Amino acid sequence: MTARKIIIDTDPGQDDAVAILLALASPEEIEVLGITAVAGNVPLALTVKNARIVCELAGKTDVPVFAGCDAPLTRPLVTAEHVHGKTGLDGPVLPDPEMPLQEQHAVDFIIETLRAEPAGTVMLCPLGPLTNIATAFDRAPEIAGRVQEIVLMGGAYFEVGNITPAAEFNIYVDPEAADIVFKSGAPITVMPLDVTHKALVTKARNDGFRALGTPVGRAVAEMTDFFERFDKEKYGSDGAPLHDPCVIGWLLRPELFSGRRINVEIETGSELTLGMTVADWWGVTDRKANALFIGDVDADGFFDLLTERLARL
Repeated sequence: MTARKIIIDTDPGQDDAVAILLALASPEEIEVLGITAVAGNVPLALTVKNARIVCELAGKTDVPVFAGCDAPLTRPLVTAEHVHGKTGLDGPVLPDPEMPLQEQHAVDFIIETLRAEPAGTVMLCPLGPLTNIATAFDRAPEIAGRVQEIVLMGGAYFEVGNITPAAEFNIYVDPEAADIVFKSGAPITVMPLDVTHKALVTKARNDGFRALGTPVGRAVAEMTDFFERFDKEKYGSDGAPLHDPCVIGWLLRPELFSGRRINVEIETGSELTLGMTVADWWGVTDRKANALFIGDVDADGFFDLLTERLARL
């Protein structure tokens, strides 16, 4: 099987870090062409730093990392240090990166790559706000038709919101960008809170990471130790949702997930429900389906996969 070519667009974030590690641990199935950083969980200066820290943790310093947009398209940046800590990777003590940041802007890299590679061979994997992707589509509209698939973490339906009562964080930070992406015509698969809230890092699962006895295993365990305190208190759950790795899990083992092809629209005008993913799960409108919206996951299978792959690093 030929490895799928992907660009990871990300705002690390502990769960982003685990997603990147899962992808880098799976070279037979996934070729990471580059990592593009965007402002989100923390400001851009930290997301570009964190992306390189994770590459070095994985021993994959040949993966190019690009700095992208430092603010949403039209709004002030909202960040999530209350979840991820001041650095975005609070928990483990990890050294500052030595690998260089690429000089090219992330948006230019996305455009150039989609133009250079054969149409339908590159997947985009956004793990944060969709600012970089929307900016690329706005500057070069023809590339949307060259994307094999966009597999993104964002939105919610039954789980509604985690940053407001109605909105999930990634979509809320830049709803105008999300609107552009969902209207782009590119094939989209969505990992919303509905599925990620079923991928909980319980104590037993986190002990499994720590028991790997490697720098990667210990770092992942310490990352999830840190941010689960917020989520367990908020949701009263047995562990923290591991949101972003679901994107990479879908690429590796789609049979672990299930969902529906539905229409998803993004609310950009309402003060009350700004950033809401209006997901027509029950098919009550005649709006054309534009996304595969995932609703369930075999959590044990997912964590078995994650632990097995992290052990390779």
